[in-house]
Amino acid sequence: MDTEEQLNRAFLALGDPVRRAIVARLSRGAATVNELAEPFDISLQAVSKHIQVLEQAGLVSRTRDAQRRPVHLEAARLERLTAWIDTYRLAAEQRFRALDALLASTDGGAAATEEKKQ
Repeated sequence: MDTEEQLNRAFLALGDPVRRAIVARLSRGAATVNELAEPFDISLQAVSKHIQVLEQAGLVSRTRDAQRRPVHLEAARLERLTAWIDTYRLAAEQRFRALDALLASTDGGAAATEEKKQ
């Protein structure tokens, strides 16, 4: 699967509030499907389907620990998403800094910049 497809799957998976809540919970440590289902008013089967979507996106994985099958967050995949977002955030920040510098170089912009500081 290419990088573009991985990004699409990851952002699609994170587009659902239940899946985002599951990721948030897993950021504190591994959990079973039953533990992940506790705060939701949905069936275990529905939670399992959400976990499958997260697995297909590579954001979580499951292991076997005797009778338990804990779900783990794949932090490296989240870091890749963050890095992708950061490239665009940094570009936007550079444009804002350039605009601030342009505004500061004009008389009206300097006055507006001073008003913001006060």
